[in-house]
Amino acid sequence: MPPITRGFFGRRPDAEPGRLPPGQYLTHDFPVLSYGPTPHTPLEEWSFTIDGAVDSSPSWTWDELTALPSEMVMSDIHCVTKWSKFDTAWRGVSLDTLLEGVDTEGEYLVASCDGGYTTNLPLADVTDGKAWIAYEYAGEPLAPEHGGPARLLVPHLYFWKSAKWVRKITLTLYDEPGFWEVNGYHDYGDPWREQRYQGD
Repeated sequence: MPPITRGFFGRRPDAEPGRLPPGQYLTHDFPVLSYGPTPHTPLEEWSFTIDGAVDSSPSWTWDELTALPSEMVMSDIHCVTKWSKFDTAWRGVSLDTLLEGVDTEGEYLVASCDGGYTTNLPLADVTDGKAWIAYEYAGEPLAPEHGGPARLLVPHLYFWKSAKWVRKITLTLYDEPGFWEVNGYHDYGDPWREQRYQGD
């Protein structure tokens, strides 16, 4: 019997040319990567809020959020640790829907989550059909290890920007780096430009 290389799981799947960002490999799994323990907030205690540089601060309970118009989103996702997964299927509420009627001069936001995690994004990267608060994956409620009950979904950026267990978005006048950004990750995180770390 030939020797087995620890950590080797067979030939990596081939990807369509031009669909896989540079430096990434395709996986059919959905790896679980988290910093710290997985929160388990009861749905009756869950809420989502928009605050900061706004004229009003709307908030939704779980039932109120899931009663809003939702969208099915099919997207490829790309992790900064170099795996990509194609054709992931989500359901969630567009940030455009949640921000409707919210007046702000802010050009950035900080997403805050259960467990204390934060990440920053330009407002332009979560509007015009680019981002959702996702609560289903592959037709099922989003599992806690993947960010359930709800996570931010911003598929055109590296997946750490799609913050798990999201509970609040704070609109800001200036860019305020989040947890991984302060600890050396790129401020923006474009997979196609391999913006993994500060200086990339």
